[in-house]
Amino acid sequence: MASIQVLSKEVAELIAAGEVIERPASVLKELIENAIDAGATAVTVEIQGGGSKYIRVSDNGCGIAPDEAARAFLRHATSKVSTAGDLDCIGTLGFRGEALASIAAVAHVEMMTRLKDAETGVLCRISGAGEAETEACGCPQGTTMVVRDLFYNVPARLKFLKKDITEGNAAAAIVDKIALSHPEVSFRFIRDGKPLYRTPGDGALLGAVYTVLGREFANTLVPVEYELGQVKVEGLACRPMGSRARRTMQFFFINGRYTQSNTCAVALERAYDGSMMTGKFPACVLKLAMPPEMVDVNVHPAKIEVRFTDEKPVFDAVYFAVKTALKKTEGLPGSGTAVKPAPPPAPPKPPEGPAASYQTAPASPGLRVQVKEEWLPRRRETVPLDVEADPVDFADEAPPAAKGGEEIGRQPADALPETPPAEPAPANGQTALLPDALDLQVFGEIFSTYILCRVGGELVVIDKHAAHERILYNELEKNHEQLARQLLLASITVPLGRAEKEAVLESLPLFERLGFEVEDFGGNAVVLRTVPAVMADADAGPLFLEAVAGLMDKRGEKLSALEEILHRMACRSAVKGGILNTMEELRTLAETVCQDENVRYCPHGRPVMLRWPKRELEKLFGRIQ
Repeated sequence: MASIQVLSKEVAELIAAGEVIERPASVLKELIENAIDAGATAVTVEIQGGGSKYIRVSDNGCGIAPDEAARAFLRHATSKVSTAGDLDCIGTLGFRGEALASIAAVAHVEMMTRLKDAETGVLCRISGAGEAETEACGCPQGTTMVVRDLFYNVPARLKFLKKDITEGNAAAAIVDKIALSHPEVSFRFIRDGKPLYRTPGDGALLGAVYTVLGREFANTLVPVEYELGQVKVEGLACRPMGSRARRTMQFFFINGRYTQSNTCAVALERAYDGSMMTGKFPACVLKLAMPPEMVDVNVHPAKIEVRFTDEKPVFDAVYFAVKTALKKTEGLPGSGTAVKPAPPPAPPKPPEGPAASYQTAPASPGLRVQVKEEWLPRRRETVPLDVEADPVDFADEAPPAAKGGEEIGRQPADALPETPPAEPAPANGQTALLPDALDLQVFGEIFSTYILCRVGGELVVIDKHAAHERILYNELEKNHEQLARQLLLASITVPLGRAEKEAVLESLPLFERLGFEVEDFGGNAVVLRTVPAVMADADAGPLFLEAVAGLMDKRGEKLSALEEILHRMACRSAVKGGILNTMEELRTLAETVCQDENVRYCPHGRPVMLRWPKRELEKLFGRIQ
């Protein structure tokens, strides 16, 4: 049996470092948070080779005294926590005193620092778990940290690092998040010698969002400001029309710290119930402020996960904050909703018990708003489906003019079948071929979604979206080795999340095969110059985002990634239910469905058409037995 022994300092340091430092992005996070805790108003971040070769973080903070510089690299040495009670009210980003020791254990580190009133600063060098060497030097006020050759002494960890572009994108994502969390600090970010951005540092969140995430994304946002009890929420949330295919553009900051909070995410999405298409996700940059004792940040080494003493006030604050902001935008251009003017409502009756129609909640000091019960989250669970809205979702109103100037409404009585079925019933043999000699009569469409027609001796109802989606998918699948391209009249900039952009840049050959010519635009955006010619009429930006979403959903499953992308592209480009079409368009679609036996089910497996032979109708009406 092996004997028990105490690990050497070197081995113990390497093990401890592995809990805090996973990749270059981890180093950046710790160094930038230290700069903010030091009171910096300007921070410069530079990385090379994805951050594994070179990282530099410079700030104009308070600096470190010369006699304390070497002590900063000792494990559990910190200026932010001194007693056990301090852990219950942490107000800084760092507090454990592990970061610098962990970084120094796996890299070559240099630190230059100078106090505000000092004439000279101090240079401190340390590598591995060795002793720090210090000497006087000239340097500006604040601290500059340089980290080289990360994991040079841990080959097992080094081989698990990904490509430079992947590690660089992960590091850039950290810089983005911290820049958004502290708009009062000016961040300058340099990657491989190329300056990417500099945030204003004027405290305006919209300016930081505009710089970091791009103009297109910033233009989809509306301001959020709300206070409920001890929780204050402020920031920006997207209009319903600015929804995304994934949750990558949801940013939550609690007391200045980026966190991944399921409580906040669910509250955000519930606030959009009824105003956003199923399967889409809202985007936001929300900052929550609450007493430190309400949140525990000491539950994970990376401090990304937090635990609330009570989740309900946090959920309620986020939900009502976003719901109130969306209510203010109803009827405005780009809001995605059209609200008819209504007379001022009568004052509500006071609440009576839990089933009261109204509840009151403070919106801001000195102001109270009425919160309708229907604003509250729905109790029933919804299952997201990648299909078009059901016909019952569309109001039974007189249809507007159809595309091409032709109005399609109710057809004349003599154009309808003699005896339409009162209660449609499924018919057998739906996949059988229709007659070769096509005897087709199209009567029009019902609910702006289904084509009503007669084919030979059968009544046929066609789901126009499902049919068109299948036709497009077949065309894409047949030619996916190299789809023809259509040059856009003007190139468009498409904002993406960091992970999405990383996936796109790594998959450029695939997108080129699909007809998308894409270039890196810097920051979080790409430039789109061409689209597949077969989908030239589709909105280029949303079409490309659907393709990206398909890639992300099937990432790591290369055999099915292409299929998922084609599914999403076909669904995005297909004619939509609820939108009227001309008789010529309806007939062309119906002819294709009836003559092509490969158009019987949509790519998701839903039937394209239902058929009732005349004999079945006569049975339903009791004409024959």
